[in-house]
Amino acid sequence: MFFKPSALSRMRLDDAALRADKKSCKKYGPCGVGQKALYLSSMFLSRRFYVPISAVKRVYKKIAMSKGGFSGQGAFGTIPYIVVEYDNGNKIECTFKFEKNVDLMLAAVQRDHPEIKTMSAQAEKNLKRAKAEEKARLKTDLSPEAVQSIEQIKRARKYLEKRPELSKKLSTASKAKRVNSNARPSYKWVAIAVTFAGIVAAAYGVYEMITKKGSLGIYFTLIGLAFVFMFAGICIKPTAHRNQREVDADLQKARSDMEAYLHDFQDFPLPARYAHPAALTRMIRSIEEGRAENIAQAYEDLKKGLKALNSSVQVSQQEYDEVVAIKPMFLVEDYR
Repeated sequence: MFFKPSALSRMRLDDAALRADKKSCKKYGPCGVGQKALYLSSMFLSRRFYVPISAVKRVYKKIAMSKGGFSGQGAFGTIPYIVVEYDNGNKIECTFKFEKNVDLMLAAVQRDHPEIKTMSAQAEKNLKRAKAEEKARLKTDLSPEAVQSIEQIKRARKYLEKRPELSKKLSTASKAKRVNSNARPSYKWVAIAVTFAGIVAAAYGVYEMITKKGSLGIYFTLIGLAFVFMFAGICIKPTAHRNQREVDADLQKARSDMEAYLHDFQDFPLPARYAHPAALTRMIRSIEEGRAENIAQAYEDLKKGLKALNSSVQVSQQEYDEVVAIKPMFLVEDYR
């Protein structure tokens, strides 16, 4: 059955083209990317609206943080959005459950429709200013040792970028290790207690329905199962597939794969456990800006810079993306 999405733009697709394009679109959470249109969600329905590609001006990510994210007190949570600007200043914001689906959708837009801008006008302005400031910081009279070091790091980065999945796994496994290590034991015990209570309530509800001794059995069952599935979904408590041993094994596997890949590269400028293009980019920048003269100094400057960054330091979007990717790798190793 075909549910025809409503047009948000003044532009329209004919019914036949719309039906074919929506059917073949790539789905990312509640939205989708087709060859002729973007399909966007309403509050309750996935791909409820569409905007023809020719009417789309910008598509970008937006993250809303809870009050605890700013104050450091109370619950911390984020809500990812995708924002689509179309026609002359109109826009729609669609919420996602998982931020990775926003990133995947943006990547699909960049790949399939490179003419569409994938950052907000303000972010574009900030990026230009940051690049101008970065260019002004560059040292113009680099020594031969510095030039040679930069070339070596660039060769290493190019080699690493041939297998981007290895760096991504290393970063992801380090983040999981960091989250698992920092989880308060009390949270796990509360989650286990609530899950157990949910199981008991569901079992009691089933018992009531079978024996017909009461009229609330269905409610006990549904509420009990809701608690069980909710806490299983948010993964606070360890499970057979997501516990300390599993997290450690994933990180060890990611490091072993990276070590095997770097085995044939002579004098890689970083330990394999820190091998990530973003780390090498920061080392290049360190030498280009005169804070380091060679690879050893750039490595120390990299660690010093990451240590100095915390939630009170404001950085550019580019630097934020770099830090989010690599800082957990250094934190789980205590920068050694």
